[in-house]
Amino acid sequence: MNKVLFFAHLRDAIGEEYLKVDASGKTVAELKADLALQYDLPKMDTVMTAINEEFASNDEVIHDGDEIAFIPPVSGG
Repeated sequence: MNKVLFFAHLRDAIGEEYLKVDASGKTVAELKADLALQYDLPKMDTVMTAINEEFASNDEVIHDGDEIAFIPPVSGG
């Protein structure tokens, strides 16, 4: 199992701070696509991803026990 953390508008869209999912063997891109469909998540293509607190690319493979975080771009003034 994997813990998937969500931040900013993604957390609002999911309604939870995190989900427990089985993403082992999937790429980051596959997980993004699955979650976007299941939860109607907006703009997943612009979201940065971290696996175990290190930034990861879309082709990175997720392993059992990995913690994945989806971090939308931040703007400020």
